[in-house]
Amino acid sequence: METHHPLQTALVFLLATVIAVPLTKRFRLGSVLGYLLAGVVIGPQLLGLVSDSAGVSTISEFGIVLMLFVIGLELSPQRLWVMRRSVFGTGLLQVLASAAVIGGVGYALFGLSTAAAAVVGGSLALSSTAFGLQILAERKEVGSAYGRQAFAILLFQDLAAIPLLASIPLLTHSSAKHGIEPSAVLRTVGTIVAVVVGGRYLLRPVFRFVAKSNTVEVFTATALLVVMGTAWLMERAGISVTLGAFLAGVLLADSEYRHEVESHLEPFKGLLLGLFFISVGMSIDLKLLLHEPLAVLGLIVGLLLVKGALLWPLGRLVGGLDRRESLRLAVLLACGGEFAFVVLKLAAGRDLLADDVHGLLVLAITLSMALTPPLVALTGRLLGAGPKKKRAREYDAIQADSPRVIIAGYGRMGQIVARVLRAQNIPFVALEHSVEQLEQVQRFGRWNNLFYGDPARPDLLRAAQAETAEVFVLASDDPESSLQIARVVRRQFPHLKIIARARNRQHAWRLMDLGIDTPVRETLYSSLKMTRMALEALGLSPELAADRVERFRRQDAELLKRQYLVYDDDAKIMQTTREALQDLEQLFRADEEPEAEREREKAPEAAARGGLDSAL
Repeated sequence: METHHPLQTALVFLLATVIAVPLTKRFRLGSVLGYLLAGVVIGPQLLGLVSDSAGVSTISEFGIVLMLFVIGLELSPQRLWVMRRSVFGTGLLQVLASAAVIGGVGYALFGLSTAAAAVVGGSLALSSTAFGLQILAERKEVGSAYGRQAFAILLFQDLAAIPLLASIPLLTHSSAKHGIEPSAVLRTVGTIVAVVVGGRYLLRPVFRFVAKSNTVEVFTATALLVVMGTAWLMERAGISVTLGAFLAGVLLADSEYRHEVESHLEPFKGLLLGLFFISVGMSIDLKLLLHEPLAVLGLIVGLLLVKGALLWPLGRLVGGLDRRESLRLAVLLACGGEFAFVVLKLAAGRDLLADDVHGLLVLAITLSMALTPPLVALTGRLLGAGPKKKRAREYDAIQADSPRVIIAGYGRMGQIVARVLRAQNIPFVALEHSVEQLEQVQRFGRWNNLFYGDPARPDLLRAAQAETAEVFVLASDDPESSLQIARVVRRQFPHLKIIARARNRQHAWRLMDLGIDTPVRETLYSSLKMTRMALEALGLSPELAADRVERFRRQDAELLKRQYLVYDDDAKIMQTTREALQDLEQLFRADEEPEAEREREKAPEAAARGGLDSAL
C-alpha cells in the first residue's frame, strides 16, 4: 500500500508513534527503540504503509542537526575546559581503543578498506546517549560513581562524533585519489574559521536585535535560521552539516540567550529526532536477519564483548571504579549508538561502505540497543541493586485560585515556606511527589493547596498555573530531581523567579549552571547560628561573634562563586579552599590587633551619635 498524500502519511507516523513508544517505555526499553520499531512496522519491510523512506530520511536528518546544535549549546568552552579530566580521560581512551580494535578487525578479517575500517571503527565505538542517560535516570543512578563516569564518556562520544562526521568527506577524497586533496582541506578549514569568526561577532547582536521585538515566533525563527544557515554553509563547502550546527551551538553557549534558544528549539528537536529514528527503522533490512542470522548474531555479540572488555579495565584503572561499578559501566555502554546511524548512512551515501555492509551494521546496532535495557536490569538484579518501587497513585487534579508562588517539595524546608506564606495570606500551590511524605503531612490536617504530583511535568505545572505565578520555590531534597525540575521550569516558564534549595556545594554549582544565581544551601544558616552560639559560649562578646560569623559568610559566598568556575577540577578546589582559609585567618589575626580593638570600641559610640543626630 503506497501513501502519497502528506496528511495520510503524517497520520501513519503519529499513530505508529503513539502505539509503539508508550509500549517500549512501559517495559523500560526506551523511546528510541519505540521509534525504531514503529519504522520497521510501517516501512516497506512489513506493512508498507509508507514507501518514500528516502524523502522521510531527508527531512528527518534535520533532527540530528538540531540535536548537535543543542549539544553545542550546552557546552561552553570554559565549562568544557573545567571538565577536561573526566571527559578527556576515560572518554578519549574508550573511543580510541574501541575504534582501533573494531576498525582493525574490520580491516584484517572482513577486508574493509582503510577508510571504511576507520569509519566503522569510529561509529561502533560510540554508545547510545539517549539509552544510557534514560536508563540511569530511570534507575536513579545518575549520581552514582559509574553514572558520573558514564556521563563523562557519553559526553566525549558526542564530541567525537563531530570530527568523525567532518572527516567522511575528506576520507572520500582520500579514497578516490589515493591521498587527501589539499584544496578540500583548505576549503574545510577556511569555512570553519569563517563560521567561528562570523558567529562570534554576529550572533549576539542579531539575537539582541530580535529580542527587543519581544515576539516569540520571530525569536524561534531566528534560532532556526542560525541553525539552518550554518548547516547550509557547511554543506556548500562539502562539509558535514552537523559540524556547522555544533559550532553554532558552541558559539552561543556563553551567551545570555542560551536557555531561551534551547527552550524554543526543544520541541522541533524532539519531533524530528523521533522522525529520524522512524526513518532508520524503515531502512532496516529484516531479510538479512532471516537469511544471515549467524552473521547478525556474530556482529552483535562481537560488538558487546569488544566494547565491554575495553570498558571494564578503563573503568577500573582510569575511572577509579570498583569491580561491580565497572561491570555496570561496561554493560550500559557496550551497545551501539544513534550517532552510528548518521555516520554510517553518510559513509554509505559517499560509497565508502557497500549497501550490504551498511545494512548488516545498522541491524546489529539496533538489536544491540534493544538488548541493553534488559542486560542492565539483569546486571543490577545479579548485583543486588534494583530500583526501589514506589507506591502507585494517580496524580491529584489541581484546583488553584491564581497562586503567586509554586512550591516544589513539601518536606522540612517547603513546609516552613508554606506556613509563612499562609500566614501572610499569599496564595500558593505546593506539589509533593512522595506518597509517603504526603500522607505523613496530611496526618496533621488536609490543605486545599497541597497536591500530589511530579513538579518536573510541564502539564502539571501548567495546571498549577505556572504561567501566571511569580515565584518558584524549589525545595526538593533530591539533588537530581531538583535539577530536572529546574531545567523544565527554565525552559517552559522562563519568567518565574526560582529560589532553589541546594543539598551541598556540588549541588549548588550545578544549579548555578542552570542560571540560578544564589542557591540556598540547606545547612549553611543553621551552621552559622551554631557557630555564633559556640563563640559566645567561649567568651566572645555577641557583637564580636556576630562579626566573625558574618565575615565567614561573606567570604564563603565569594569562594562559592570562585570555585564554581573550576568545580570539576579537584586540585583547583583544594587550592582555592586552602587560600580562602589562609585569608580568613589573616583577617581574624588583624582583628586581634590593638588598633582594630579600639575601632570596634568606638563603633557603638559612633553609631549612637549617628542615631542621635538623625533623631534631632
